[in-house]
Amino acid sequence: MRLAVVTGNPNKAEEIGAFLEGTVSVEHVSLECPEYRDDEVGPIAREKGRYAFEELRRPLIVDDTGFFVNALRGFPGPYAAYVLGTIGNAGLLRLLEGTDDRTAYFVTVVAFADESGVHLFEGRLEGEITTAPRGTGGFGYDPIFAVHGRTLAELPLEEKNLFSHRARALGAFRDWFLAGGSR
Repeated sequence: MRLAVVTGNPNKAEEIGAFLEGTVSVEHVSLECPEYRDDEVGPIAREKGRYAFEELRRPLIVDDTGFFVNALRGFPGPYAAYVLGTIGNAGLLRLLEGTDDRTAYFVTVVAFADESGVHLFEGRLEGEITTAPRGTGGFGYDPIFAVHGRTLAELPLEEKNLFSHRARALGAFRDWFLAGGSR
């Protein structure tokens, strides 16, 4: 099976392709999906998957990620991409100046869509926000999000793919797919 990875972010497509290598053949497809809104990541991923399948009519995956900062009562949550694009990592770090609680977590929901419908797979990663960006790899919030003392941007992609929020969601998808879930 050839699986479309629908995203406008080539870095994300590369990360997904690396994770699923040897499981399924993937192809990056850039498709402009509507920006669905919800307080939770799952419904957004479901609607993106539904929309993308209606447009492409082929097996695909999309994902949506939320970044939840505990000291900010879950902000930016499912609006992580918007916040990153407007205030960036520097703005988020400014919001946390003087705050002791720097715990945060990512939630990624991968939506697999085919003619049978849309299936969701969730991955969560707990960590903390650093006081300054570190590392040269990754993308998005990776330079300011640390797990066990290292930011995601400090990790090689192969190591990050062992435990990241996206890796956990993709792992759940892969296990389901290999067990015949798409048939």
